[in-house]
Amino acid sequence: MSEKVPPAPGLRIGCGADVHPLAAGRRLVLGGIAIAHERGLSGHSDADVLAHAICDALLGALGDPDMGARFPDTDEAHRGRSSLEFLREVMRDVRARGYAIVNLDAVVLAEAPRLQPHLEAMRAALAEALGCPAASVGVKAKRCEGIGAIGRKEGIAAQAVVLIGPAAPARGAAVGARAARRKPRPARRKGRA
Repeated sequence: MSEKVPPAPGLRIGCGADVHPLAAGRRLVLGGIAIAHERGLSGHSDADVLAHAICDALLGALGDPDMGARFPDTDEAHRGRSSLEFLREVMRDVRARGYAIVNLDAVVLAEAPRLQPHLEAMRAALAEALGCPAASVGVKAKRCEGIGAIGRKEGIAAQAVVLIGPAAPARGAAVGARAARRKPRPARRKGRA
């Protein structure tokens, strides 16, 4: 017997974070966009820290275990996998539970490369993977001004906060639901006897 998914009660918020070291011989992918750089992020999948932070934020909003539990790096099926696929899979769960993204705000912490020219492409790729309007997705980049491992260009980190809320019913479903709630009118009597 399958467990019935409870209806969405209201707004829920989640936060996520991820960090990966930079390594030679790897492609740099952030927000689903390949970025030219002499090093990429080391990891089991494509190591897209931005997508991973967003996955963790969504999973947190649902009250589910984190990305490491959901997509373990011990599973060879995830080796080299695009992190946008992880996002799409998590969003299927979000929608199945009756939620949609209200808004998402994320920041990438990287000393190099310069990310400003890539932010709009990242935003568009993430919105497509999440199935939400680009206007609901915010992506920023910040430098660490030489401080810590990120500032020394040893790695890149990302943080994300997401707000999810009850999904609007499909247009036809909303009309049908209103019609189903209407009370039937009593039958009219024709003439008096």
